[in-house]
Amino acid sequence: MNGLSFYVQDSISNKIILSDNLIFIQESTPYLILKELKKVLEKNNLINQQFEDVEIIYKNQLYCLVPKPLFAKEELPNYLKFNTKILANDEIVYDQLTHQEIVCVYIPYTNVNNYLFDCFGEFEFKHHSTALLQVLFHKKSNKTLCYVYVEPKTLELVVINQRKLLLYNQFHYESKEDFLYYVLFTYEQLGLDVEQVKLKLFGMIEEGDEIFEICYKYLKKVIVFEPKNGLPHWSSKTMPSVDLTLLEKGNRV
Repeated sequence: MNGLSFYVQDSISNKIILSDNLIFIQESTPYLILKELKKVLEKNNLINQQFEDVEIIYKNQLYCLVPKPLFAKEELPNYLKFNTKILANDEIVYDQLTHQEIVCVYIPYTNVNNYLFDCFGEFEFKHHSTALLQVLFHKKSNKTLCYVYVEPKTLELVVINQRKLLLYNQFHYESKEDFLYYVLFTYEQLGLDVEQVKLKLFGMIEEGDEIFEICYKYLKKVIVFEPKNGLPHWSSKTMPSVDLTLLEKGNRV
């Protein structure tokens, strides 16, 4: 709801050959997201081109993670109804995390899916939390690690211990102090040692940024890294933005 990003990747060389990213100053609606998406695809001459694979990743708060032993397909609305307002025309879907006993239940945007199907034919889509966790679980480590995916105003915090998920959550922040609070509070609640457990930042973050500096002041083991074969690393210094007028939030399609 806060922006768009995409990239075209050469599957042989594994290099990104075209990318674009757009941040909305205000939280948007599915209607306006589709309007801006059309502009971006047209600007880069991508509509109706032939691609080997097209994958869509939705990043919103209309989701929850469910332990696989507790998951049942017929109960999808019940997993979401406690923290998400479900509308009558919402389609509820789910992702199964590869090699993990975790299922992500979420609501994609029907209008976006329909438009992309008209442009590219069949494609795969998943929730951002699924993509993010699959990238992080791919990394082999026997240590406890704290990962934070950084975007403007939002952070996603993941704690993994020996390839087991201890915590995954999203937080909204307004200042670097807010950001630090959520990180330190997580360390405290999980009993993590700030001197021993490494904090790994990625996304829209670079060494020397004010968020990095304040985290380094309180947690000495702090690094910025770029996941391989995973989510793109966007520089916070080169992000375009657009101001959108909010429409009614009640309509998702």
